[in-house]
Amino acid sequence: MVLSDLFSNVGADAHAPLAEQLRPQTPDEVIGQQHLLGAGKPLRLAFESGQPHSMILWGPPGVGKTTLARMMATQFQCQFIALSAVFSGIKEVREAVAQAEMWRAQGRRTILFVDEIHRFNKAQQDGFLPFVESGLLTFIGATTENPSFELNSALLSRAAVYVLKSLDAAELGQLFERASGRALVGLSFDAAARERLSGLADGDARRLLNLLEQVRTAAKTAGVVAVDGEFVEKTLAQSLRRFDKGGDAFYDQISALHKSVRGSSPDGALYWLTRMLDGGADPRYLARRIIRMAWEDIGLADPRAVQIANDAAETYERLGSPEGELALGQAVIYLAVAAKSNAGYNAYNAARAFVSQEGSRPVPNHLRNAPTKLMKELGHGHAYRYAHDEPEAYAAGESYLPDGMAEPGWYVPTPRGLEGQIGQKLTHLRALDQQARQARRKKGSDGGEQ
Repeated sequence: MVLSDLFSNVGADAHAPLAEQLRPQTPDEVIGQQHLLGAGKPLRLAFESGQPHSMILWGPPGVGKTTLARMMATQFQCQFIALSAVFSGIKEVREAVAQAEMWRAQGRRTILFVDEIHRFNKAQQDGFLPFVESGLLTFIGATTENPSFELNSALLSRAAVYVLKSLDAAELGQLFERASGRALVGLSFDAAARERLSGLADGDARRLLNLLEQVRTAAKTAGVVAVDGEFVEKTLAQSLRRFDKGGDAFYDQISALHKSVRGSSPDGALYWLTRMLDGGADPRYLARRIIRMAWEDIGLADPRAVQIANDAAETYERLGSPEGELALGQAVIYLAVAAKSNAGYNAYNAARAFVSQEGSRPVPNHLRNAPTKLMKELGHGHAYRYAHDEPEAYAAGESYLPDGMAEPGWYVPTPRGLEGQIGQKLTHLRALDQQARQARRKKGSDGGEQ
């Protein structure tokens, strides 16, 4: 547990990490988040109100969640307690409450900041509620995960949710200039170096400053004053982009890949696939999702898509990375440009829903298996029409559903790709059924007249 009178180290320790040296002290110094901190925006109004309130700060790493919480405590002259849900439990929460009670007796307010609040379980999250409701604590939680899924509704109902965004290229450029003017004096960076460092930072301000710190140390050791792209490449170990394999970023990117395939955008599909591979996603997982896409969004409009997806997965198993990733790339290109149909997907879901709600209907006699004499005597298989012996290998007018069940019409082929031909065939077969039923009715009518 960290208790602090905020920013007591401001300007004091030149050996502190660069990210700490450059930590903003006021809302005006914050780079990015102008949708929250600009004039008239929600967090700006919160700072100007003079009254702290409980909140959840939701956003990716390195965008200022901790900084804003500390800044809030400074602005409102509150005591500040910081907990990390990774390392803390009920014991630390109780200690924080006891400290807050002591401060309240002295006339001081307390802000309790919990980083990675989503890692607390339901009981731990519930533990804050009485103290938030009583006003003992102003609660600020930080999370990289969607609060709707990860936080209790009771806690969410007592806290405003603010969504923070990754820094864009221009904002990273501003941060670069600020760092250059205060901590990188004597070093120059060419355009290639700046571009590479910004790319590796991937919208994370803290990461950019940490990378700059590494480059500064390496340049000093090597006696370099002009940093170019090549020096950055040689200095920094392979640095993967930020990627949380279990978090929202992961599922958001999978969603973007799937929707790019569904939307017939080969470039979009390739972008999201390579983004995920670059970020450390398991190619085998991606291969499984690609196969799923082939069945869900292409289906019978182009059955080759499933084969290509399966072949790509098998190719990756044989070649591994990076060679096998090419097969996955070409698979998503094919899926993106293939004819699309979700008719099979919709039909399957409709059939499942129907069966789950219906009672178990008996199998009609003519469809039952009849391997024994007794079964045949009971009528199993009686009057079954063997399709191959019928014209066009189709038993026109026959029913393959339980007795009394109407044709549900679950599968409705699209006019795209092979499904267009399937639709034409089914239309023809339905016409044969209609002719057979009319003939049956006419025969029955004629027999009645006789």
